[in-house]
Amino acid sequence: MNGKSVAAELDPRATGDAESARKRLLDAATELFCRYGINATGVDAVIDEAGTAKTTLYRIFGSKEGLIEAVLEQEGERWRDWFIGGIEAGNAAPRTKLMRIFTLLKEWFSEERFYGCPFINAIGEHDKADERLRAITIKHKSMVLSRIERLAAEAELPNPAALAHQIGLLIDGAIIAAMVTRNPKVADDAGAVLRVLLGNEPHRKQGATRRRAVAAAL
Repeated sequence: MNGKSVAAELDPRATGDAESARKRLLDAATELFCRYGINATGVDAVIDEAGTAKTTLYRIFGSKEGLIEAVLEQEGERWRDWFIGGIEAGNAAPRTKLMRIFTLLKEWFSEERFYGCPFINAIGEHDKADERLRAITIKHKSMVLSRIERLAAEAELPNPAALAHQIGLLIDGAIIAAMVTRNPKVADDAGAVLRVLLGNEPHRKQGATRRRAVAAAL
């Protein structure tokens, strides 16, 4: 039956109902997991927020762990579409696109519903030997860094792979700092370090800029 139940074949509304329930469960779980934490949010809270039955959650996702994975996959795709789309918009030069990174992140940090990175948060809450969540997280980060590496190569910057890794560390550090301090301006400090990495600062100013950026991060 091509993966559909007999009920869905006889009544197309059944498919629509299942898709609606899945969306409501994902939206509810995303909000609750990100705001309150995965371990602090039980299945009952998710189904209450989504307005579904517990049996519906288990039928669609199999378990709470299956729901967590689905949330991370969806949030990763949404975030990458927004972030990479914002960086690469228009016909700007590759260096200019790279410099958009922390401007975009500052916008994100300024949102009332900014709760940090769901991947970092999930890893932090779970058993550090949990390879399943680690694999999902690495997949997400690898997709982001590959686009940054490509821009670095197009900008003819030395060692694009190493530079992308360094920028990735700046991104993760800024996200954590913004979540802890609730101060979106940490993105400006990370952006100052990025300008040094890209060689966008005059040579005589690089040392002073680096010292200011490091001091601001401490």
